[in-house]
Amino acid sequence: MTRSGPPARLSVTIEDMSNDSGPSPGSALQLWAAAANLGEVCWFFGNFYEGIVDVPRLLSDAQQQRRPGLLTPGSPLRYYAPIAPVTITATTAALSGIWRAGGDRRMVVAATVSTAVAVALTGYLVRTVNVRLLSNATPPRASETERMIKAWHRANNVRLAAVAGALFALRRAVRSVR
Repeated sequence: MTRSGPPARLSVTIEDMSNDSGPSPGSALQLWAAAANLGEVCWFFGNFYEGIVDVPRLLSDAQQQRRPGLLTPGSPLRYYAPIAPVTITATTAALSGIWRAGGDRRMVVAATVSTAVAVALTGYLVRTVNVRLLSNATPPRASETERMIKAWHRANNVRLAAVAGALFALRRAVRSVR
């Protein structure tokens, strides 16, 4: 007996695959976006707090009483190291997913550039200020310490603006896909 009627459909669409048998690509994107959003909020408020309490000055003042090292007590690296890779990975996954889903590409580019600026400034500050204040047993001269602290605050303010811009653009980009 032969089957009559239209031929069987061979193509499968994303809608066909999202039949409650597992997470849909849209829900995965929302999960990445939520993780990126949480990470960026933590990043912003962590750096905001560091600026308010003047962490570079605290590190400088405590330098002779603390053991040198990037992971010793009092080091900001101890609380950023666990969340930074998650934040960058989630942000990258969310932005690339939004791009592929046809979201607002201007917002994706703005979030990407803002995140890259914030990462670059973080690298600069860690290399030029944090390593110097955390790794050396011998404190720098007072004039050098003041120069480093001022540079840290200027760069941190720009970094805060970059993270805020990334957060704003990420949220707008996510809304453009819904």
